[in-house]
Amino acid sequence: PSATVPGLQNDSWGKQYSHALFKAMSHMLCIGYGQQAPEGMTDVWLTMLSMIVGATCYAMFIGHATALIQSLDSSRRQYQEKYKQVEQYMSFHKLPGDTRQRIHEYYEHRYQGKMFDEENILGELSEPLKEEIINFNCRNLVANMPLFANADPNFVTAMLTKLRFEVFQPGDFIIREGTVGKKMYFIQHGVVSILTKGNKETKLSDGSYFGEICLLTRGRRTASVRADTYCRLYSLSVDNFNEVLEEYPMMRRAFETVAMDRLDRIGEEGP
Repeated sequence: PSATVPGLQNDSWGKQYSHALFKAMSHMLCIGYGQQAPEGMTDVWLTMLSMIVGATCYAMFIGHATALIQSLDSSRRQYQEKYKQVEQYMSFHKLPGDTRQRIHEYYEHRYQGKMFDEENILGELSEPLKEEIINFNCRNLVANMPLFANADPNFVTAMLTKLRFEVFQPGDFIIREGTVGKKMYFIQHGVVSILTKGNKETKLSDGSYFGEICLLTRGRRTASVRADTYCRLYSLSVDNFNEVLEEYPMMRRAFETVAMDRLDRIGEEGP
C-alpha cells in the first residue's frame, strides 16, 4: 500500500493496517479488482486469490442467510408452495372464477396459512405423547360434548385417536340422502341443518354429532345434512366406529339411545 498511498510508511500502524485492510476487502468484496489496480505479478496473483476467496465467502453467506430465512417459518413456506401448485392446477383446468374463490377460501379456513405433515409428525411420537397431543388438540370438542364429558377417559382417547379433521363451507352437503353411510361427524365449531323428506329442519351446533344412525343400522342415508356456516368437524369411519364400540358396549347403547330419540323426533330414519 505504501507504493500507492504516499507517506503511508511513515504513518502510525493503525493507519497502515486500515489502508491494507481496505485494499484487501475491496479486492474480496467488489466485482473486479477493487479500487486500486494490481501492480506486478505477485500483486496480480494475490488479487485473483483474494477475489476467489471473497466470491466463495459471499456465496456461502447468501446460502446460509437464505436457509435461515426459510427455516424461520417453514410451515408458511410449505403452505405457499402448495397453494401455488393449486393455483396452477386451477389455471390448467380453466376452472370458473367462483370455483377458484371457493377453493381459495377452503384452503384459508382449512390450513390458516400454515401446513404441517401432521400424520407423519404424530406417527414418529410414542403412543403416550401422541395421545396427549390429540387430547389437547380436541379439548374444546371434549368439553362441549356431553357424550365425551361423561364417558370413560379410555373410550374418549380411543375415539379421538381415530378422528379425522375436516372443513366444510356454507351450503356444502356433508351428507346426501340415499347414499351409503360410511362416516359419522362430531361438530367442533359451526352450525348444520338436518333436512328430512317432510321438509323438517333440525339444527345442530358445537358439541353435537350426527350420522351415527346409519352406522348403527348399516342402511342408507334417508336425510341430508347441510353446512349453514363454516364447519370444523371431526369424522369417524364406520370401521373405526365399530372397532371402538366393540371394546365399550355401554357406549354403543348410549349412541343407540340418542339415535332412537332422533328417529322419534324426525319420524323416520335420519342421516
